[in-house]
Amino acid sequence: MRRAEQVNKTAIVEFIILGFQSTPEVQFILFLMFLVIYITTVLGNLLIMALVLSDHHLHNPMFFFLGNLSFLETCYTSTILPIMLANFLTNKYVISLQGCFLQYFFFTGLAGAECCLLTVMSYDRYIAICKPLHYTTIMNDRCCLQLAGGSWVSGLLASAIVTSLMPQLMFCGPNEIDHFFCDFTPVVKLSCSDTHWIELVTFILASLLTLPPFVLTLISYVCISNTVLRIPSSTGRHKAFSTCSSHLTVVTLFYGTLIVVYLVPKSNTLRDLHKVFSVCYTVLTPLVNPLIYSLRNNNIRKALRTAVNKYRIFHEA
Repeated sequence: MRRAEQVNKTAIVEFIILGFQSTPEVQFILFLMFLVIYITTVLGNLLIMALVLSDHHLHNPMFFFLGNLSFLETCYTSTILPIMLANFLTNKYVISLQGCFLQYFFFTGLAGAECCLLTVMSYDRYIAICKPLHYTTIMNDRCCLQLAGGSWVSGLLASAIVTSLMPQLMFCGPNEIDHFFCDFTPVVKLSCSDTHWIELVTFILASLLTLPPFVLTLISYVCISNTVLRIPSSTGRHKAFSTCSSHLTVVTLFYGTLIVVYLVPKSNTLRDLHKVFSVCYTVLTPLVNPLIYSLRNNNIRKALRTAVNKYRIFHEA
């Protein structure tokens, strides 16, 4: 009897991702929309990475971190959208347990790394505006590498800890994930084993990766605002604030959608709305980041114009 029960508990080897199957009449439109978003996101972030690498005017800490963010966003959106697009094409909304856990590992690790990296970028702006005379001394190459590397390691390490606990869960059925990717809560809800331990570990690690970075980012911008407001000329205030306005916009979008998705109580009436907000921070945020930085950052615009002019000269020659 025990053996039969154990077989039943380990019988599920794949999940069905419900995604947006509740609206079958718009599946093709959704496929086209997400395909355009994915291509635009990848090209936009690759363009920023190429500009940061090729233009010597952008070889400074601010754009080093921006290049890291663009690479992270490319990986981040690539953990979700290719699988989603394949599901739309094949009408097979199936993912194996191992594939689900792997997707969760990369998605969560990269999301955690982004929280840390956005905080590092706010710290960079704080040093540049509040301690300009010490900027080159503090934000040296070694410090930048340590801050960027620490962000990546922190996110991926926390994700690895949680992901290593997930194969210990038993899944007896049903096996339908009411989401468009393998997020923690929808997957754990399907488990028939005790999930209190993994939920506690996840809560602690998620809190460590989101709350301290958010508070530090908030403190950085409070200090920046106080410094900027003390600048006597309006031109100086505008110039100082313009260097961090793009980053502030990205931080607001990222944390704003995260708060709505994970802190607003879930109910049947808000279920589809949660999916929409999940799309915002998993799909739309990586899309708008290159647009925000390219449209609102003079250095990126100048580097882009320089690259276009070089291409024209080379093409004409």
